[in-house]
Amino acid sequence: MKVKAQSFQRNHQHGFAMFEALIALLICAMGVLGVVGLQASMTRAQTSATFRAEASFLAQSLIGEMWSDRANLAQYDSTTCGAACTAWQDRLAARLPSGTSTVTVSAAGVVTIVIRWTQPGESTNQFSTATSIT
Repeated sequence: MKVKAQSFQRNHQHGFAMFEALIALLICAMGVLGVVGLQASMTRAQTSATFRAEASFLAQSLIGEMWSDRANLAQYDSTTCGAACTAWQDRLAARLPSGTSTVTVSAAGVVTIVIRWTQPGESTNQFSTATSIT
């Protein structure tokens, strides 16, 4: 009778190692999913930073053009956008997703540039800068 009791206990523990391996596999899979989610977040943040840097570069390049063409400064205003302004807006639209801009030039030579863009699935982002060109 004692032999049957020991035999019963041994048979009852069969498959326990398989259960442990299944739990370990589940924990490993959760870790992999966490790493994939982190990678997606980092990629999204990097893309956002790239667009902010591009907007800053485009604004500074327009300011540089304005400095070299001070005699025609009023033509860079969005309401009276001249040929140079149109070419810049075309570059902006090509480099930023749904990129638009507003350029304001006051009579005193104060230039304000506001650039807006919208990444797919996100809200509208905005970069603005102001400088005085005299």
